[in-house]
Amino acid sequence: MTFQPRVGSLENGPLTGVRVLELGSTVAGPFCGRLLADFGAEVIKVELADGDTVRAMGKQLQGRSLYAASIFRNKSLISVDLRVPEGQDIIRKLAKTSDVVIENFRPGTLERWRLGYEQLSAENKGLVMVRISGFGQTGPYSERPGFGVISEAVSGLRHVTGDPDRPPARVAVSLTDYITGLYGAFGAVMAILVKRQTGQGQYVDSALYEAAFSFMEPHIPAFDKLGHVANRAGPRLPDNVPNNLYATRDGGFVHIAAISDSLFRRLAAVMGRPELADENRFSTGLLRSKHADELDETIAAWTGAHDQQEVEQLLQDAHVPASRIYTMADIFRDAHFAARSAIVAAPDEELGSIRMANVVPRLSATPGRVRHAGGGLVGQDTRDVLETILGLRAAEIDRLQAEGIVACAATPLSGPDTGSG
Repeated sequence: MTFQPRVGSLENGPLTGVRVLELGSTVAGPFCGRLLADFGAEVIKVELADGDTVRAMGKQLQGRSLYAASIFRNKSLISVDLRVPEGQDIIRKLAKTSDVVIENFRPGTLERWRLGYEQLSAENKGLVMVRISGFGQTGPYSERPGFGVISEAVSGLRHVTGDPDRPPARVAVSLTDYITGLYGAFGAVMAILVKRQTGQGQYVDSALYEAAFSFMEPHIPAFDKLGHVANRAGPRLPDNVPNNLYATRDGGFVHIAAISDSLFRRLAAVMGRPELADENRFSTGLLRSKHADELDETIAAWTGAHDQQEVEQLLQDAHVPASRIYTMADIFRDAHFAARSAIVAAPDEELGSIRMANVVPRLSATPGRVRHAGGGLVGQDTRDVLETILGLRAAEIDRLQAEGIVACAATPLSGPDTGSG
């Protein structure tokens, strides 16, 4: 893939013309960059020569991380050693030409490398820096290392995840990293809007623990005013009834969410028990919550007398929100996913194409798109970026490569400098 400089039209998305320098690693930083890249931003991802940690995550094919193929998509990949002064110099020069810098180092790390927000913005007053960390840039925990799952534990979100009779569970993806990366991208776009009005940049402080804590919204005032400590509720959503997973006769499960009075009336009718909707125990949402166990037993008795497919079809025909729990195999053969192109085949030079989640959200006039898969060779675009943006000559890049300051994939040194740059 050849580096493409920024262009002025919105043909490739609403962020076309925005240059992003991604210094983040693993999940939260790269996901933040991926979101911006999906909507047309020119994202230059910086890795060390041994590659981002995410390259060792997920399933592998022909030595490639399929996870990296998705989270590095739409980006140019360069390799610069940020730990040495000359590498830091390259980053400073790239940041001077960038609109956004994304980083997720422990607070203070970039400052020690003379790459902090104050230092970079002194040369680029419009710079927006997204700073992702475990516990934020300030406060007594700020210097703690903070992976997503650790910050999730601190946030309280982990405490309410899983079944009440078992230890706290986790979702089998880096959930908090994704939440924080999403907030970081949202903050970056807001900061860009302000910059367009004032010319002034700012930094976005996106902390993993706070991002996860924000999802505890219903439980915060409940503790403040009632002293109620939320606990794990399994497949139930507390105080929202019926909203649970019910077993079927053939060993399957269907989740039913008939939470409003009108939806519950439809459910009761499908069950052949329309009178339930008028019983004092179940006639309102508050009453149903008080008698959740009784209602769940009644619904479970009905689902247990039917097979999964029948239960799902009956409820869907009655417009009651319900579904079996999809596996990835279910998703790949589902007609709705196909009709909305929810899975897209991203072009890839080595593997032909790799299927991955399409861009969300969907904008009607300026949608994002997946232009190519990521996760190719470390430093595959280093030479192109340094030549195009910084104007370095081939001989200078050769020297940087020979001294280990940059890596240019598996490409050999260019040979004598012809002066063509």
